[in-house]
Amino acid sequence: MEVIIFTEDFLLELYKIASRYEDRKAALLPVLHYVQEKEGMISLEAEKDIGEFLDIPVVHVHDVVSFYHLFHQTKKGKCHFSVCQTTSCALLGGEDIIEHLQKRLNIKPGETTPDGKFSLTLVECLGACEIAPMMQCNKEYKGLLNKKKIDELIDQNR
Repeated sequence: MEVIIFTEDFLLELYKIASRYEDRKAALLPVLHYVQEKEGMISLEAEKDIGEFLDIPVVHVHDVVSFYHLFHQTKKGKCHFSVCQTTSCALLGGEDIIEHLQKRLNIKPGETTPDGKFSLTLVECLGACEIAPMMQCNKEYKGLLNKKKIDELIDQNR
């Protein structure tokens, strides 16, 4: 899937972002966030274009995209669940939350529902052990999860 991102307006916004940094290369993360916000993912073509725009090797851009779980290389659902699977969450019921999401949505981690409404990924620590088990629903943290809360989130986002 090729994403053509460098329209005149898009490029203008990238220049605005890059202008906040003394070294243009330092704008990589904000540029990636902007591209993903507008396109819903970071495609290989977008990685190449971003590398050229910031004068960074494309392999470096790809390394950053593939390292951070907040960047997606495929389209995610309108409601994207990122479930923490580290020790605190696992001990407090995280595995049950993951299993319940899989059954309710009929998808496995890394998949998106056929209607494009929901996707599910498993992530490492989200840094909110005090509300374990927890996850992100898009950018919003949801904690102290149980099956009822999961069902409510799914129903709200249908």
